[in-house]
Amino acid sequence: MSYASFFAVAAGLSLTACSPSSFRTEVQGEATVPASPAGTPTLLNAFPAISSFSALDFNENQDFKNRDVTKDEVSRVQVKSMTLKLLSPNDQGFDFLDSLEAVARAGNSESRFAARDGISGLGLNAPNPTLSLKADGNVDLRPYVAAPSMAIILRGTGRLPEREVRVQATVVLEVEGGLL
Repeated sequence: MSYASFFAVAAGLSLTACSPSSFRTEVQGEATVPASPAGTPTLLNAFPAISSFSALDFNENQDFKNRDVTKDEVSRVQVKSMTLKLLSPNDQGFDFLDSLEAVARAGNSESRFAARDGISGLGLNAPNPTLSLKADGNVDLRPYVAAPSMAIILRGTGRLPEREVRVQATVVLEVEGGLL
């Protein structure tokens, strides 16, 4: 191997060793949508909070720990997917929900990162349907992930279901940062 070839390989390897790594992490939580009062159609004007989404600290996230990356070392965070699965009752669909949006919040700052309209017309029927929100393309959640505490808030419109409904929300994030 010539000296020039060896130098090119060594330079390439050293650049690769210093390049940012990329990994996925998932946050998950549950919420209960209350039932409407018997026989009274009631508008859903606020989606219930998901408690495990209220005070996220990514330095406590297992995927960050496994990669030995702190939230301060993150250079970019992008939403890969956001889903809402109906857990119970298993004979309920998403016909009670018209629209849903997901917002990241840190302090007084917030940014919408996913949404879906026309949900009741999608035909997401029982048993246990899953709703996929559409991620807002180039939203970088890095400022929220790097904050002391981050919240993910769901805002929805529709009608309260006839029975109490339990849902599971899952957000998959692509994280860039740290060193290989």
